[in-house]
Amino acid sequence: MIPKLLRELMNDLQKMPGIGEKTAERLALFLVSDLEEEAILTFSDHLKRLKTEIKTCPICHMLMDEEGCMICQNELRDKTTLMVVADPKDVFVFEKMRTYNGVYHVLGGLIDFSRGITDQDLNIDTLSARIPEIKELIIATNGTVEGEMTAKFLKSLYESEKIVISRLASGLPVGADLRYADELTLSKAVENRLKY
Repeated sequence: MIPKLLRELMNDLQKMPGIGEKTAERLALFLVSDLEEEAILTFSDHLKRLKTEIKTCPICHMLMDEEGCMICQNELRDKTTLMVVADPKDVFVFEKMRTYNGVYHVLGGLIDFSRGITDQDLNIDTLSARIPEIKELIIATNGTVEGEMTAKFLKSLYESEKIVISRLASGLPVGADLRYADELTLSKAVENRLKY
């Protein structure tokens, strides 16, 4: 009943995170029924160009276009403060805050022995090359087992360097009720408490 091309499009859409069968069907039907031809052609052109024009910066491993990395090339950024993140999505989150003015280093993942990912699979060599130029290394990995393991590895790797190594604070989110917090979250909140 569903045309073959439309079914193939629905299958393609389901490969994206968070898109199930019903959402894929709704999106495919919107594309074929409601979107103007010019908009579809522009959209398909953007998809084709993604793999040829979007590269990773050889310095920080952030996504960049043909013009270069907007963060590394920005002379107004503090090049002595380096925040280490797992992937480019994390950089987008921090940039939306508009409060951090240092530079980044994208690891390209986290150490996860259960999936066979070790430090050899991450962008550690290029990070080590940047260490002599910085004063502070901010480790901004998730509070998961993998994020903590990667943070501890990085700390052990660079703790003999003459730099400040910091870790993002973790604990209770703003507006949280203490009764609903788990033990680890409460423990981290107490551990990372600030002078009031």
